[in-house]
Amino acid sequence: MAAIEPLTGTHTLIMGACNVTPDSFYDGGKFSSPAAAADHVRGLAEDGADVIDIGGESSRPGSDPVTVADEQARLYPVLDQLTGDGIALSVDTFHAETARGALARGVQMVNDITALRGDPEMVGVVAEAHCECVLMHMQGDPKRMQNAPRYDDIVDEICGFFEERLAYATENGIAEDRIWLDPGFGFGKTVGHNMTLLRKLSEFQRFGRPVLIGTSNKSTIGLVLDLPVDDRLEGTAATVAAAVLNGADAVRVHDVTSMKRVAVMADAIVGKTQYE
Repeated sequence: MAAIEPLTGTHTLIMGACNVTPDSFYDGGKFSSPAAAADHVRGLAEDGADVIDIGGESSRPGSDPVTVADEQARLYPVLDQLTGDGIALSVDTFHAETARGALARGVQMVNDITALRGDPEMVGVVAEAHCECVLMHMQGDPKRMQNAPRYDDIVDEICGFFEERLAYATENGIAEDRIWLDPGFGFGKTVGHNMTLLRKLSEFQRFGRPVLIGTSNKSTIGLVLDLPVDDRLEGTAATVAAAVLNGADAVRVHDVTSMKRVAVMADAIVGKTQYE
């Protein structure tokens, strides 16, 4: 299994997204068999993804939770097919038992949308595995998070959240150099909140940890452009470019080929890559 490339600051990392669920907002139901999902993951890697994030439970607004057994039944057959492929993998879950099984199958990162709040055992699983871990901010839960989210100062409130979550993680054995931060674009935020996050993304660099953001094809883009979910490529490109220009270390995307080109161009503009 390939290691997740260290963040050297030389380029923005691309996290490809693969959802093996029937109801995810963008690719739900597209990969109905483990073989199809595994082939898609391999394709994302060939397209240039540095790591692929695989999820077995939808976190789209309004989604209902699934059982751990159902989540594992979706995820594990896909991971088993990828054994030995040398692809850096992340598992999108907040269930400790699911994460433990995924890590045993070679996954190297746990992407937890609850930032270790959803399952009290998760912090121990991550600490024991010494794996990479994403702590994401979310106001509420997927079922209700878009019911009139409110903040007095969204950046300050998320920074306070990150301070508390980083302290919790490190006090419970997770090495700080393994932690990534995600402000949770679209997770309990209005369009205005999301635009503020993009403009002020650099403020989350104060923690000295990699900042990941996932804007790809989300409803904010659809609302701004009045476009359906399958017609948001240009809007996604604009948000990816803005994220890189404002300090993102990694972006989570569905269209790896196109968004990697956007990120490479934005990297050149900000000087991560040097040209004469």
